Amino acid sequence: MRSSDVLSHEPRVKPHRRALPLRVGTRGSPLALAQTRAFQAQLSRFCPVLDAMNVFEEHIITTTGDRILDKRLAEVGGKGLFSKEIHEALTDGRIDFAVHSLKDLETALPPGIILACTLKREDARDVLILGDAIARPDPLDPYATLPQGAIIGSASVRRQAQLLHARPDIAVRTIRGNVQTRLGRVKSGEFDGSLLALAGLRRLGLAHEAAVVIEPEIMVPAAGQGIVGVTVREDDVELCELLSAIEDPDARAVSLAERGLLAALDGSCRTPIGGYARICNGELHLTGLVAREDGSFLLRAELRGNPRQAEALGRALGDELRGQSPADIFLD
Repeated sequence: MRSSDVLSHEPRVKPHRRALPLRVGTRGSPLALAQTRAFQAQLSRFCPVLDAMNVFEEHIITTTGDRILDKRLAEVGGKGLFSKEIHEALTDGRIDFAVHSLKDLETALPPGIILACTLKREDARDVLILGDAIARPDPLDPYATLPQGAIIGSASVRRQAQLLHARPDIAVRTIRGNVQTRLGRVKSGEFDGSLLALAGLRRLGLAHEAAVVIEPEIMVPAAGQGIVGVTVREDDVELCELLSAIEDPDARAVSLAERGLLAALDGSCRTPIGGYARICNGELHLTGLVAREDGSFLLRAELRGNPRQAEALGRALGDELRGQSPADIFLD
């Protein structure tokens, strides 16, 4: 079904008497701004009162994760580094709601802040970016084209662990910065390749930069990857009602499952964890992964069930993975 078909069947919400403009918090990267503006356009289509000019006021907030560009986030605290300052602005009343890449949003939110809306998921898969000198890979064996000892740039312990499990000869080096910066560093020859989320490339009109899309059976995506989430103050009933009009029920279900998995595992920021849920023929299929950074241990498991029990399914699979994994993986 086309997205336009889905939108045409959504209920339009009643007009609200709220002071305008609505203040939207966002990071300042090109991807964050693209996601925020797409959200604003979608909300405007659903609420007649927001059709007026200058409805939204963007507040660009620089986060700790944006400032630290020379280290992996896992080395400096990991969870919440792309949201801490945004949460503070929301709590203080400087913004009315905030737009996040859900994979960057910590599982337990600060008191008084809720995840009020999850938007329709973009493609959750990872992609391999390659320098011009490397042959294009076979999607069924995406790493085979990488030369012995290739240098791959990644800031994700999840991606690193899965890549090294398949190709322990490869060297993974930290690469930070926005999507365009990472692409440029591969093109310059500093890295032989990099791993990125297809969702971000598509939202920026850069999907053609992917040498190959990696199937979830080969690389399990991050929990929440490809989903945009919107947070608000819990007591802001009016905004919660507005956002309910554009909530995607499938995105809500899969995000509950994936975040339930994270909550049950409760790994340190150095623990490689993957979580990917999808709904097939009315049934929720959830895949979870736990690994060591160096790829020497990797465990996958799957669970299926009713989407209405999404969070419970996620927690159950998380408990299963934890019980089958070495205890040292979850030590801080």
